[in-house]
Amino acid sequence: MKNKNLISAIILFLFVPIYLIAQTEQVDLNMVYQIKQEGKMNSKIEDLSFWMTDFLGPRLTASKGKLNANVWVKNKMIEYGFENVVIDEVRDFDRGGWDNKRTYVAMTAPYYANFSATPIAWTGSTAGEIRGEAVLMDVKDEKDLEKYKGQLKGKIIVMPSTAIYELSFEPFATRYTEADLSKIQEESTEARRRRGNFNMEDYMKMRQLRQKISEFLITEGAAVILNGSGQFNVPRSSGASYKSGDPQPIPEVNLPIEAHGRIMRLLQHKVAVKLEVDIQNEFSASPQITNVMGEIKGSDPKLQDEIVLIGGHLDSWHGGTGAADNASGCIVMMEAMRILKALDVKPKRTIRIALWGGEEQGLHGSRGYVEKYIRDPKSNKLKPGFEKFDVYFNMDNGTGKFRGIYLQQNEMVRPLFEEWMKPFNPMGMNTIAIGNTGGTDHQSFDPLGLPAFQFIQDEIEYDRGYHTNMDTYERLVMGDLTHNAIVVASFIYNAAMRDTQLPRKPYKAPVDGERRMF
Repeated sequence: MKNKNLISAIILFLFVPIYLIAQTEQVDLNMVYQIKQEGKMNSKIEDLSFWMTDFLGPRLTASKGKLNANVWVKNKMIEYGFENVVIDEVRDFDRGGWDNKRTYVAMTAPYYANFSATPIAWTGSTAGEIRGEAVLMDVKDEKDLEKYKGQLKGKIIVMPSTAIYELSFEPFATRYTEADLSKIQEESTEARRRRGNFNMEDYMKMRQLRQKISEFLITEGAAVILNGSGQFNVPRSSGASYKSGDPQPIPEVNLPIEAHGRIMRLLQHKVAVKLEVDIQNEFSASPQITNVMGEIKGSDPKLQDEIVLIGGHLDSWHGGTGAADNASGCIVMMEAMRILKALDVKPKRTIRIALWGGEEQGLHGSRGYVEKYIRDPKSNKLKPGFEKFDVYFNMDNGTGKFRGIYLQQNEMVRPLFEEWMKPFNPMGMNTIAIGNTGGTDHQSFDPLGLPAFQFIQDEIEYDRGYHTNMDTYERLVMGDLTHNAIVVASFIYNAAMRDTQLPRKPYKAPVDGERRMF
């Protein structure tokens, strides 16, 4: 009995700090009510959705479209009353600017068929409209290139398919069930990593072979390369490993697997395939990676220099209009700031929005922000922004409704988020997962121990549309975006009004020889 009492006392002692946090965390329910009313009754979600997709169009990193979007967003932030609005240069971008001006791919024999196609970014142009027979290359290793020597000058090259169409009986658009959310809540980060296991060795071998093929085709004088990428007759967007100043790569085009597969099967059956192709792309000088930022200034003399940061990436791929990936995140964050500004909120801390550039090519915008304001990339010395950083909230998982939040293994914030989420439990937001999602801008901050989080979102039809010509206004669910903006506005208000910063994980400085974060 004494041992049991001792164990109980120890357990109680260990959990007292968390209990006290939960007991002392205050949520201003009156402000939450006002945020909900403003977000629902005066929502600007649909208006922002039109301007940031249909009007602005594709926003490929460093393209003219992205530069135009920067200016529009800056003006909108000023219109909403944000302070210290700036287009902030943070990093060099060695690929330079690139814009697609014309794309036409059609089969003319054995019959006519017009194909949906998207050029690979940072590849070159054809010499006007070219006509010719397609040549299917079957290359499994470098030695296979020998059989094509002297045969490819001026030819339209069809690369072997790396994907096949698989019939699915799953619905395109889905929402998480309670069972799904329970699984997410219980799943560890390691389990998520294993579930998304990626064979880097095979990938690198494939890339090396593809590089050898590209060099060979340049030497042989091939006219254009056609790939299979995407499905439902919708091609995917992608980019070449080009550096500004290098010779322009051979024009390269992605076809959906249905069109690409048709051409391949005809050629495999010894049926001659003739094509017309006209690809015109424009390269421009290499600008820097830019973020667009604005603020609601803090009012507390002691806390006003601390930053509550929210963001999403403004850049997109060039096939569609980057609606779900990631105009949706930018729209939600802009609306969250607008709601607080409309309510004339006077936060203790400064609330800052940053719409990032260059996310699709390697989190350049958010990493550049860290380099400029938080940690020197060469010396690894921490800058004043490290101590002044409070929290970052990110959105980049499509249009879906927030159902909870990932903790990034920061168990210390769980009791805070539990209290913050209570007003939204009836709206379906009640899941807290210890794990993490990967591949987006919160990961620029998290390795430093800084509190940086992404929300658990309904998937809707994200995998079908992102990085394709389908990523347009139609992918946006206005009710979900409205819900998300209200949640974000409440979260950042809570963070900005606390007496202390959010708990953070320990910072571990890199040691000599250790691979640096960036």
